[in-house]
Amino acid sequence: MPVAPSLYSAAVKRPWLMSLFKPLAGWYSNAAGYRQMGLKADDLILEENETVLQALSRLPPKENYDRIYRIRRATQLSLQHKILPKHEWTKPEEDVPYLTPILEQLQAELKEKDALDTLTVLKNH
Repeated sequence: MPVAPSLYSAAVKRPWLMSLFKPLAGWYSNAAGYRQMGLKADDLILEENETVLQALSRLPPKENYDRIYRIRRATQLSLQHKILPKHEWTKPEEDVPYLTPILEQLQAELKEKDALDTLTVLKNH
Protein backbone atom coordinates (compact mmCIF):
# COMPACT_ATOMS: atom_id res chain seq x y z
CA MET A 1 0.00 0.00 0.00
CA PRO A 2 1.52 3.34 -0.96
CA VAL A 3 1.62 5.97 1.73
CA ALA A 4 -0.60 8.92 0.84
CA PRO A 5 1.30 11.76 -0.83
CA SER A 6 1.86 14.72 1.40
CA LEU A 7 2.43 18.41 0.77
CA TYR A 8 4.16 18.61 4.14
CA SER A 9 7.68 17.93 2.84
CA ALA A 10 7.25 20.52 0.08
CA ALA A 11 5.81 23.07 2.50
CA VAL A 12 8.60 22.61 5.05
CA LYS A 13 11.20 23.50 2.42
CA ARG A 14 9.35 26.71 1.57
CA PRO A 15 8.59 28.90 4.62
CA TRP A 16 6.12 31.08 2.69
CA LEU A 17 4.15 27.97 1.73
CA MET A 18 4.23 26.71 5.31
CA SER A 19 2.87 30.03 6.60
CA LEU A 20 0.10 29.82 4.01
CA PHE A 21 -0.99 26.26 4.83
CA LYS A 22 -0.50 26.22 8.62
CA PRO A 23 -3.69 28.13 9.55
CA LEU A 24 -5.71 26.12 7.04
CA ALA A 25 -4.30 22.84 8.34
CA GLY A 26 -5.11 23.78 11.93
CA TRP A 27 -8.65 24.76 10.99
CA TYR A 28 -9.17 21.54 9.04
CA SER A 29 -7.85 19.35 11.87
CA ASN A 30 -10.24 21.00 14.32
CA ALA A 31 -13.16 20.81 11.88
CA ALA A 32 -12.55 17.11 11.23
CA GLY A 33 -13.56 16.45 14.84
CA TYR A 34 -11.25 13.53 15.59
CA ARG A 35 -9.36 15.53 18.21
CA GLN A 36 -12.62 16.23 20.03
CA MET A 37 -12.97 12.46 20.40
CA GLY A 38 -9.43 12.13 21.80
CA LEU A 39 -7.98 10.59 18.62
CA LYS A 40 -4.74 11.28 16.80
CA ALA A 41 -4.57 11.53 13.00
CA ASP A 42 -2.76 8.17 12.71
CA ASP A 43 -5.62 6.52 14.61
CA LEU A 44 -7.74 7.12 11.49
CA ILE A 45 -5.58 4.89 9.26
CA LEU A 46 -7.63 1.85 8.30
CA GLU A 47 -6.32 -1.59 9.23
CA GLU A 48 -7.57 -3.20 6.02
CA ASN A 49 -4.28 -4.15 4.39
CA GLU A 50 -1.20 -6.17 5.18
CA THR A 51 1.20 -3.20 5.34
CA VAL A 52 -0.81 -1.43 8.03
CA LEU A 53 -1.14 -4.66 10.01
CA GLN A 54 2.64 -5.14 9.84
CA ALA A 55 3.17 -1.54 10.99
CA LEU A 56 0.78 -2.08 13.90
CA SER A 57 2.69 -5.19 14.92
CA ARG A 58 5.87 -3.07 15.12
CA LEU A 59 4.34 -0.56 17.52
CA PRO A 60 5.66 -0.63 21.08
CA PRO A 61 3.14 -2.32 23.44
CA LYS A 62 2.31 0.94 25.28
CA GLU A 63 1.61 2.82 22.03
CA ASN A 64 -0.51 -0.05 20.74
CA TYR A 65 -2.52 -0.12 23.99
CA ASP A 66 -2.99 3.67 23.90
CA ARG A 67 -4.18 3.47 20.28
CA ILE A 68 -6.74 0.78 21.05
CA TYR A 69 -7.94 2.74 24.08
CA ARG A 70 -8.38 5.95 22.04
CA ILE A 71 -10.29 4.12 19.30
CA ARG A 72 -12.60 2.31 21.75
CA ARG A 73 -13.30 5.51 23.67
CA ALA A 74 -14.06 7.37 20.43
CA THR A 75 -16.37 4.55 19.31
CA GLN A 76 -18.25 4.73 22.60
CA LEU A 77 -18.53 8.51 22.36
CA SER A 78 -19.80 8.21 18.80
CA LEU A 79 -22.47 5.71 19.83
CA GLN A 80 -23.57 8.11 22.57
CA HIS A 81 -23.44 11.13 20.19
CA LYS A 82 -21.06 12.90 22.57
CA ILE A 83 -17.62 14.49 22.49
CA LEU A 84 -15.03 14.71 25.24
CA PRO A 85 -14.84 17.72 27.56
CA LYS A 86 -12.58 20.35 25.99
CA HIS A 87 -9.72 19.73 28.45
CA GLU A 88 -9.54 16.09 27.23
CA TRP A 89 -9.36 16.90 23.49
CA THR A 90 -6.16 15.91 21.72
CA LYS A 91 -3.98 19.01 21.57
CA PRO A 92 -2.23 19.81 18.26
CA GLU A 93 1.20 19.28 19.86
CA GLU A 94 0.10 15.80 21.00
CA ASP A 95 -1.16 14.85 17.53
CA VAL A 96 2.17 13.57 16.24
CA PRO A 97 2.46 10.72 13.74
CA TYR A 98 3.34 7.42 15.37
CA LEU A 99 2.24 4.97 12.67
CA THR A 100 3.14 6.92 9.51
CA PRO A 101 6.93 6.68 10.08
CA ILE A 102 6.63 2.90 10.44
CA LEU A 103 4.49 2.73 7.28
CA GLU A 104 7.10 4.75 5.39
CA GLN A 105 9.85 2.43 6.66
CA LEU A 106 7.83 -0.61 5.52
CA GLN A 107 7.30 0.98 2.10
CA ALA A 108 11.06 1.51 1.76
CA GLU A 109 11.72 -2.10 2.82
CA LEU A 110 9.18 -3.43 0.31
CA LYS A 111 10.67 -1.28 -2.44
CA GLU A 112 14.17 -2.52 -1.60
CA LYS A 113 12.96 -6.14 -1.47
CA ASP A 114 11.27 -5.74 -4.84
CA ALA A 115 14.44 -4.25 -6.31
CA LEU A 116 16.53 -7.13 -4.96
CA ASP A 117 14.01 -9.75 -6.10
CA THR A 118 14.08 -8.43 -9.65
CA LEU A 119 17.84 -7.99 -9.73
CA THR A 120 19.51 -9.49 -12.77
CA VAL A 121 23.08 -10.63 -12.69
CA LEU A 122 25.09 -9.97 -15.81
CA LYS A 123 28.10 -12.12 -16.59
CA ASN A 124 31.07 -10.61 -18.38
CA HIS A 125 32.62 -12.87 -20.99
